[in-house]
Formats: sequence, C-alpha cells, structure tokens
Amino acid sequence: MLHIENLHAFYAKSHILHGVSMTVEQGNMVALLGRNGSGRSTLAKAIMGLVKTTGSILWRGQQLVGKQTFEIARQGVGYVPESRDIFPTLTVEQNLMLGQRQMQIQRSPRWSMDDMYAMFPRLKSHQHQPAGVMSGGEQQMLALCRTLMGDPNLLVVDEPTEGLAPKIVVQVGQLLQTLKARGVSILLMEQKLTLALDMADRCCVMGHGQIVFDGSPAAFCADRHIRREWLEV
Repeated sequence: MLHIENLHAFYAKSHILHGVSMTVEQGNMVALLGRNGSGRSTLAKAIMGLVKTTGSILWRGQQLVGKQTFEIARQGVGYVPESRDIFPTLTVEQNLMLGQRQMQIQRSPRWSMDDMYAMFPRLKSHQHQPAGVMSGGEQQMLALCRTLMGDPNLLVVDEPTEGLAPKIVVQVGQLLQTLKARGVSILLMEQKLTLALDMADRCCVMGHGQIVFDGSPAAFCADRHIRREWLEV
C-alpha cells in the first residue's frame, strides 16, 4: 500500500504541494484528476524522489522520502513520465533491456520481452530500429513497456494517453486493466475522464497543490460542485 501523509514539495523556493495526503491500496487503481498546473505531475515526481519534499511517503511500510530515485525503483515502484523519456538513439529492444530490474527475491518476473511484443506488435516490428524514429504513440507504448520490464508492484503513470490516436488510447487502457488484474497498484494521472473513471477504484482531485476530493468514481460524478470548480474550463 502507498500511504502519503502531509506531503509538501518544492522547486527551489516555489512551494508546489501543500500537505497532500492520500493512499493507494494494494491492487487498486486511483485516478488523480485536475487541471494542468494543479500539482499532479509534481506529486508523481515527489514519489520518485525527483523533487525536494517534506512529509511522508510510505510504500509497503518503507519510507521513500529522502531516498534516491534508483533506490525507490528498486523497491518496486515504476514511473512513466509524461515526457516518456525514452532513449531515442537506442533500439526499441535496448530500451526494454534497460528497464529490467535485478530481482531481490527468487521468483520469475511477471513480464517478459515477449509479453511486451505480444501486447504491442508495433514494438516487435521496430525492435531493432532506433526508438526515436517511432511515432509518439509508439514511443508511449515503449515507455510503458520499459517500465513494466522492471516488474513494478506500484505503477505511477502521468498522462499516458495525451496526444495519442483513439486506437492507441484503447490499447493503453487495456494494458492498464491487465496490470490491475495482475495485482499491480496504479496511480494514474489522466485528463480523459471517461477512461480514468471507467477503470479506477477511487479518484482524487487535486487543485492548487492540495487534494480537494477523495472518493469513489460514483461520488465524483454526483458532485457537480467539484467538477465545476476544479475540472471544467
């Protein structure tokens, strides 16, 4: 379980997160909603140790605040940033290999390279080509699959469908559902409300660096004030 308590985050002197508290239960998907600039991406970076933070981030009872990003990844936390951050000059297969994590326990990983190619055949057809020549949608697939190669138990995904064609959006949604079915906990930052609410067990809304709503998708849909105040343009 991920348990965040009174989390503050900073970029230099800019105070971005103001006492964020939330949880992601084992095997659940939580959709984190909010307008651009609300602090959602900063929260993702805070979980991964990429920004200065105070407060508490407990993952399976282990404190993540103060740890280096590579230490957090070794705890089984995977991160797919909005910027994707693939290695454009390396091949697709080399990018996937870089995502592999040395297992600390004697068990087989849940995901193999063949699994990635089976889910996204376009990656298979490009496996020996530089990743930078692929389309944006294909690069998003690669970013997701590279993270899965680390066999995470918690996946933090920031805007995975932004700018993607409808067909690719459906594929990404199916992959997230498969992850959830295999017991992976997911914190999903997503602008497409229909996609997020259809998959999520719970949803949180962020505004001005704080959680302003935390409840079920049904409760969110019934709360017109929250939608109007914090999401609608």
